[in-house]
Amino acid sequence: MSWIVVAAVFAAGTIATFTDWYFMGVLFHDRYQVYPETWWPRAGNETMPIVYSSALGYVTAAAVIALCAMAGVGDVWGGIKVAFIAWLAGSFVQVATTHIWVRIDLKVTIAHALGYLARFLIAGIAAGIALPLL
Repeated sequence: MSWIVVAAVFAAGTIATFTDWYFMGVLFHDRYQVYPETWWPRAGNETMPIVYSSALGYVTAAAVIALCAMAGVGDVWGGIKVAFIAWLAGSFVQVATTHIWVRIDLKVTIAHALGYLARFLIAGIAAGIALPLL
């Protein structure tokens, strides 16, 4: 595996942690308490869930970049298209289905969907920059 791909995964995963913080932590933060019974009580200690979620962000970045490589992406626009389709087929459906079956405020659902979209698009952009350099 080329160092360029590894750098793209690292960059996309790292940037995605900040978008996750915004979309899934800051945006509509007060709306999580509309249905407090939905969320696990953690007594203020959310360190390990944050670490695990951040690690999964790198897995997502690697998977989207690999998908872009398999699709033959040769530019940023191609990476954006593949990332959007992957998000639509996976994360969007999962978040929307969760909203249907679990008591979650609509604004939280929208924030999560946008957060995942940002994560996927960042990885697609990283793929569109890195893959043509191989």
